[in-house]
Amino acid sequence: MKERLRKNLDEIIWNIEQARITISEHHIVQLVAVGKYSDEESIKTLYEVGQRAFGENQVQQLQERMNNLEELPLQWHMLGSLQSNKINKLIESKPSLFQSLDSLKLAHTLNERLAQKGQKMNALLQINAANETTKSGVATEEAHDLYQEIQESCPQLSLKGVMSIGAHVEDEKTIQKSFESTYKIYESLKKDGA
Repeated sequence: MKERLRKNLDEIIWNIEQARITISEHHIVQLVAVGKYSDEESIKTLYEVGQRAFGENQVQQLQERMNNLEELPLQWHMLGSLQSNKINKLIESKPSLFQSLDSLKLAHTLNERLAQKGQKMNALLQINAANETTKSGVATEEAHDLYQEIQESCPQLSLKGVMSIGAHVEDEKTIQKSFESTYKIYESLKKDGA
């Protein structure tokens, strides 16, 4: 299993590197392995072959994995939608990055609870660039202003950028358009100093 995981990881990293170089040699890309369907032994094996960042889409699973694998110097990311009744558990977990900040209401609630505990949290604003009703995230036309509003009104949240899940369709051009839309928002925020 270890050699298979090493081979798969090497192939994924090679593909990411090829894509990164076509855009810019100065971009830094971090691969986050999603642990959703894997066991802790697989995560340990991936760690042994070089993977350091892992993500979970449920707070309870994130907490369990972080506790059970605390001897490994891993970065943990929260990837899934966050229900308001799970906010305190997420804060207790102290993930490296919360990747699915999907509303101003959630930002304000999270900021308030973080302030009560004297903590800060790194986050990405999730954009629903595919405009699909089944996906979480802010609308593309609201994303820029909302990002700036969160930066100004939520000092406990440190926004590190944006994220998006591509359209769930067969047509590659449609998928690409959804990511291009997110990239344009990112570039516009960067230009404005975000």
